[in-house]
Amino acid sequence: MELIYQSKYYTLYQAEKERRFYIDFGQKSIPMNLCQLIALRHKVMSISIEDHFDSDLNKHGFEVLLLCNKEHLFILNTLEILDLKELVEHGFSALGIAATKQIASV
Repeated sequence: MELIYQSKYYTLYQAEKERRFYIDFGQKSIPMNLCQLIALRHKVMSISIEDHFDSDLNKHGFEVLLLCNKEHLFILNTLEILDLKELVEHGFSALGIAATKQIASV
């Protein structure tokens, strides 16, 4: 397996022979195909960090994340979510398939 990116809490690997990616969450390593990895990126990037700092919107500061057709469940705190966002951004950039950000035109 080839190391793609490592953040503080998570590590992204690519296994070319298997045509799979692996995200090591510390306590668990999750195998994913490219479609599942793209779905993870969509879920992670749609999490509003601002809600974690508003006690009316997110009282406990946790986020529930279901992966791979609800096979895996993670409960992540704000720091873990920020770190996972970093892993997704830098991991996709390292793979050369980074999403371009839309800039609102005036």
